[in-house]
Amino acid sequence: MPHDDLKLGDMPPEQFRAYAHEVADWMADYLSDVEDLPVLSSVEPGYLHEALPASPPEVGESLDAALSDFRELIVPGITHWNHPGFMAFFSITGSGPGVLGEMLAAVLNVNAMVWRSSPAATELEEVTTDWLRQLMGLPDGFDGVINDTASSSSLYALAAAREVAYPGAHEAGLFGQPVGRVYASDQTHSSVEKSVLTLGFGKDGYRKIRSDEHFRMSVSELRAAIEEDLAAGVVPVAVVATLGTTSTSSIDPVAEIADIAEEFGLWLHVDAAYGGPAAIVPELRPLLDGWERADSIVVNPHKWLFTPVDCSVLYCSRPEVLVQAFSIVPEYLRAPDDSAPRSLMDYGVSLGRRFRSLKLWFVLRYFGRQGLIARLRAHVAITQDLVARIDDSPRWQRVAPAPLSTVAFRYEDPVLDGRENDALNLAILDAVNQDGAVFLSHTELAGRVALRVAVGNLRTTGAHVAEAWRLLEEAATELSRD
Repeated sequence: MPHDDLKLGDMPPEQFRAYAHEVADWMADYLSDVEDLPVLSSVEPGYLHEALPASPPEVGESLDAALSDFRELIVPGITHWNHPGFMAFFSITGSGPGVLGEMLAAVLNVNAMVWRSSPAATELEEVTTDWLRQLMGLPDGFDGVINDTASSSSLYALAAAREVAYPGAHEAGLFGQPVGRVYASDQTHSSVEKSVLTLGFGKDGYRKIRSDEHFRMSVSELRAAIEEDLAAGVVPVAVVATLGTTSTSSIDPVAEIADIAEEFGLWLHVDAAYGGPAAIVPELRPLLDGWERADSIVVNPHKWLFTPVDCSVLYCSRPEVLVQAFSIVPEYLRAPDDSAPRSLMDYGVSLGRRFRSLKLWFVLRYFGRQGLIARLRAHVAITQDLVARIDDSPRWQRVAPAPLSTVAFRYEDPVLDGRENDALNLAILDAVNQDGAVFLSHTELAGRVALRVAVGNLRTTGAHVAEAWRLLEEAATELSRD
C-alpha cells in the first residue's frame, strides 16, 4: 500500500527499525550464501530498462515494493565481487566489519570538509591512516588522506608534482610554460595517463618507459628519456613507479628509480594501490624496499585490505606542497581563528568528503595486525600453489613473475600459431566464466593474450582456486581438441 504522502518528514523510526532488521538479515544471508550465486551476471544489456517503469512514482510507495524489486531485479544483474570465485581484475571484499562501518557512516551522514564540520571524522581519518602507515612500516613523515579511488589519489599527487616543477602555475596556469613530462612504465595503470591529461600536460606530457622481460620499468630507459628531454628543453615533472602492476603484479625497482628521481629533482609517486598491503607481512615487506623514499604513495584498502569500495589512501611526505596545490578557502569555511586543525578539503579537489575512515578503522580493529598478516599470507600461499600447477604443466605457461597474489599465464597449443593461441585463450576464458563458479579476466603482454587469476577475497580458499584450475584444464582440453 502507498504510504501517507501527506505527512511530512522522514520515515518514522519504528518503520525504519523494522526495515533495517529486514535488510540486515538479508545482508547476513547474502554474505553467508554468496557462493550459491553465479559469480558473473548473465543478464542482457537493457534488461533493467525493460523491467522498471519509465517514470518515477507520482505517489510514494511502500519500501516493501522497492525491496522486492531489489531482490528480483537488481540482484540478478549483479556480478558478485564478494563471491569467493571472483578472481578477476583485483579482488575486493566487503568484509563484515567494513560493511558495518559503512552502515554507520551512512546513518551519521557527515561531511568531513573542515574540522568543525565534523571533528571526529577529520581526526579519525588522521588516526586510521597513521595506523595503516605503521602497519606497512612507512616512516613518520608520511601524512595520509583518504580519497575515493587511486585515480583521484594519483591525480592529486601529480598536481603536487606540478606545483614543484612550475612554482607559478598555481597563479598563472601552464599557458606559455615549457612542456612538462611525467614518466611511467608501459605497464602503469591508465589512470596515471588520465591524470596527466587532466592536469593540462596533454598526451605529449606522458612518456611511457619500456619495461624489461619481467614487466618492470627499465631504469636505464628512464634515465635516457629524462636526459633526452632535458636536452630538448622539456621539464621533467614526475616519475611514477608501480608496486603491483595491474596486468602482472610486477614490482618496479623503486629504490633505483628513487635514485634517478633525486638526481634529476623529479617528484616520485608510487602506485601501491594493490601491492601496498603486502608490506604488512614481514616476509613480503622487502619487496617494497625503497618506497619509503617517495614523495607520495597510494594504497587502496578496498583492493587487498578487506574494506568495502571505495577507500584509497594517499600518503605524502611533503603534505605542505599538496595543500599548496589545492588550498582555496572561501570566507564561509574559515575558522573563527587560526588555531583550527587541518581541513581535509585542502588535500584535493573534493569539498564534500564521506566518512570513509570509519569502515577502515573497523577493519583494522576487528582483524588486527596478526589477523591481517594471516589472511594476506594465506592469499599468497594459495596463489603460489596455482603457480606450481602452471609451472608443472606442459601446455600452460606462466608469462610473468608472481610475487604476490596475482598470476598471469596462457595456454600454448604447439600446433597453433601465436594469433590462433590468443583466440584459444580467449575461448578458454569465456568457457570458464560461463560456468558461473569463477570469474577470471585477461590482459595483453608483449602482444599476446594472457589470462589472470587474482586472489584477494576473504572468502577465497585453496579449494576455489583448485576449482578454477580444473575448469581451465577442462576447457583447454575440450577447445584444443575442437
